[in-house]
Amino acid sequence: MKDKLPIPRVLAQDGPFQRGFSIADMAAPVTKLNFWGVRGSTPTVDPATWRYGGNTPCLELEAPDGTQFILDCGTGLRMLGNRWVAPSGEKSQGTHILITHYHWDHIQGVPFFAPLYLPKNEFKFYSFRSKFLGRDSLKQVFEAQMAVPYFPVDMSVMSAKRKFQEVEGGESFTIGENKITTRWLNHPQGCLGFRIETPAGTVAYATDNEPGNAKLDESLRELAAGADIFINDAQFTPEQMETTRKGWGHSSWLEGVKAARQAGAKTLVLFHHDPDSTDRKLDSILRQARDEFDSVFAASEGMVITLGAPGEAVQAHMPGTRTALRREVQCHAKVCGLTEGGREFVEETVVCELSLQGAMITIKHLPQLQSELQVTMEAPGTNGERRIQLKGYVVRIDDTNDKGRVSVGVVFTD
Repeated sequence: MKDKLPIPRVLAQDGPFQRGFSIADMAAPVTKLNFWGVRGSTPTVDPATWRYGGNTPCLELEAPDGTQFILDCGTGLRMLGNRWVAPSGEKSQGTHILITHYHWDHIQGVPFFAPLYLPKNEFKFYSFRSKFLGRDSLKQVFEAQMAVPYFPVDMSVMSAKRKFQEVEGGESFTIGENKITTRWLNHPQGCLGFRIETPAGTVAYATDNEPGNAKLDESLRELAAGADIFINDAQFTPEQMETTRKGWGHSSWLEGVKAARQAGAKTLVLFHHDPDSTDRKLDSILRQARDEFDSVFAASEGMVITLGAPGEAVQAHMPGTRTALRREVQCHAKVCGLTEGGREFVEETVVCELSLQGAMITIKHLPQLQSELQVTMEAPGTNGERRIQLKGYVVRIDDTNDKGRVSVGVVFTD
């Protein structure tokens, strides 16, 4: 049976949308979560994975007290480094980096993270002691991947201050005003899940986990209990989990929905996408997940989620920079889709901007972010009026000067 939880409101990244709430106007504390890498196993630059992104796991979390966290150091870490804003303020204790485990896709961004080469920066790394490496496992892993003959320079060229702290599953500790809790997950060679409780809400990060171990399944539920945001591994399909990918240490959208429901999590984010999963396949996975659990997003590179005070709606922001240069047009169109509340709608409108990849459309209905729209445009042709039927993916929503209408950014998928 479908869960009926509140659906997160949306806010365009490039400007406030009045149906939600403006971050600048909020008196309540805010936690901001940035997605820099969302792909699992290996990065991909396949054009078919462009919308969701091809970098491997890396998230940035900024807590209300200014504490900055980085979750995993996949290739998305390089992108974060290129847009780096170091934490500031008298209470700043540098940046805290939580590493789930030592597989390549979660550490391979470290040598390319520019802030590590600047002496003014300070980082503290946290992860577990590997039984294969022993003491100082975390430091050993980072040094080894930059050792001869794997990299042209070693870790000694990194002039930023670095500290390493070993943690185990089941621990809890505080950083600033934030409580961090760790739990073991079911993954080959071990993996930690992290729960970060901030004054503005709770984020549970559980990448790389496979259901089926009763004790570790319970650990996952404890990690996600009542979380505002539950980020869960969804690399494989339910069918793969039962056959060819059993024992590989990953989960599916269906198992994520089950865990979110059991744990009472408010919003589920599907994460660690398979490198062979195209944008269209992920669109299909997201639709299936939303049929079972209303408040679901598929992690997308450049996506930002903000949490406010308890009771406030979660807000998701999609990257405006992933859209192409547009041209002004005036084409009559019919738009079909789903509203933010999950209801179907059909509406006559006008396409006001158009590119080869997408369009900006002004409509009365508020569609769901990351949902599909069907757009039928009427355009003049050599033999009279012609209809063009396209499918699109909602990447942004802006307010307009026309009361009761919104401007919807669409990337065409078909």
